[in-house]
Amino acid sequence: MSTISPDLVRQVIEDVVKEVVAKAQSQAGAGDGIFSDMDSAISAADKAWRQYLDCSMKDRARFIQAVRDVSSLDENVEYMAKATVEETGMGRVDDKIFKNKAAALQTPGLEDLTTEAWSGDDGLTTLELSPFGVIGAITPTTNPTETVINNVIGMLAAGNAVVFSPHPRATKITQWLIRKINAALAVAGAPANLVVTVAEPSIENTNAMMAHPKVRMLVATGGAGIVKAVLSSGKKAIGAGAGNPPVVVDQTADIVRAARDIVNGASFDNNLPCTAEKEVLAVECVVDLLKFEMLKNGAYELKDQAKIAELAAMVAKDGHAATGCVGKDAAVLLDAIGIEAPQGTRLIIAEVPFEHPFVQTELMMPILGIVRVKNVDEAIDLAVEAEHGNRHTAIMHSADVNALTKMAKRIQTTIFVKNGPSYAGIGLGGEGYTTFTIAGPTGEGLTSARCYARRRRCVLVGGMNVR
Repeated sequence: MSTISPDLVRQVIEDVVKEVVAKAQSQAGAGDGIFSDMDSAISAADKAWRQYLDCSMKDRARFIQAVRDVSSLDENVEYMAKATVEETGMGRVDDKIFKNKAAALQTPGLEDLTTEAWSGDDGLTTLELSPFGVIGAITPTTNPTETVINNVIGMLAAGNAVVFSPHPRATKITQWLIRKINAALAVAGAPANLVVTVAEPSIENTNAMMAHPKVRMLVATGGAGIVKAVLSSGKKAIGAGAGNPPVVVDQTADIVRAARDIVNGASFDNNLPCTAEKEVLAVECVVDLLKFEMLKNGAYELKDQAKIAELAAMVAKDGHAATGCVGKDAAVLLDAIGIEAPQGTRLIIAEVPFEHPFVQTELMMPILGIVRVKNVDEAIDLAVEAEHGNRHTAIMHSADVNALTKMAKRIQTTIFVKNGPSYAGIGLGGEGYTTFTIAGPTGEGLTSARCYARRRRCVLVGGMNVR
């Protein structure tokens, strides 16, 4: 009878242990929320959500604070900003630092969840905001970390778990952030895997997430295509889609202030936010002064018609922004057409006709078309047309209350900023909370925790009326 070599036995045992550990890590996300496949990620999030139901509201508040703390830590904020620009090739580090800080500190948490109640002879009825369960969230390449931070705080505040399907071109930084958030949640004592994603984001994984029966709600922050997809899913869906925000400037505006605000808003993070100024419609009597003042604030005016045509051909293709130009610095875009930008240039401006791509196309780059109009009524009419019915964002600079009112009623955008930069509309220098999921198509508007909760009625018959 032959004997088995102890070395062979040892090797077999080691191989089995490695296989078991590897399988366990794949199923559990190795504790960092990153899973090899979408089904494993969703199953883990579903288990986490059910455990989350047993946590108190004080627990929930502690978990939310842990997310805020890790996401607003200076070294983390700076890393996210730099790494995002490096990975995506888009945006400005200084502006991304500002946006990430705002997402971490100004996104509503538990305070957004309020209870309604009725009491009378027949008893007491309350209307509570309760979780959906597992939410599938699709995030963009333009604001990857800001959207994750914003979504995590709101969705966890409402009692949910969340599965992210990030844009493939922002995979590394999104996974880095999710690992950081999970580590902070673990220290705070939260159930594991409240925030998860997959190792290799793809269209296939996104489709699997949208179709998965354990995903009870979908939230898409991105372009028209992905919003249409979630709205066609048969699930409760929130869609934050495209915008082409117009700016109207009339003869009563403070032109010095308007010029500064428009340049600041349109150049903010190289025009990546869907809320950012995308075209200007200005009354003819103020156009020249407006451009003059914009040049003082970091704008560069392109006047050569051949160069305007060359730039337009480079940045807009078949009615869409050229991907390789999105979010690039103004100096980079000018250099590509043979122009050396003056130091401090943040925005390219050009006076163009209304039909021009600089007006009609959401470019998401620091290029701003300016259209000269006869009067404020024409400006408003053209602004409504240029906004393309997205109902996203519009801006107006005017001291005429009647004109401001007319514009607001006519354009029907989710955000309407009066006499300020566009980013004031998301709580950056304007009153109100911050969000990076702006749901114009589905009507939730500037999303917050209550948007990710179900309204449930709880009725006690014949008691608790103490009036």
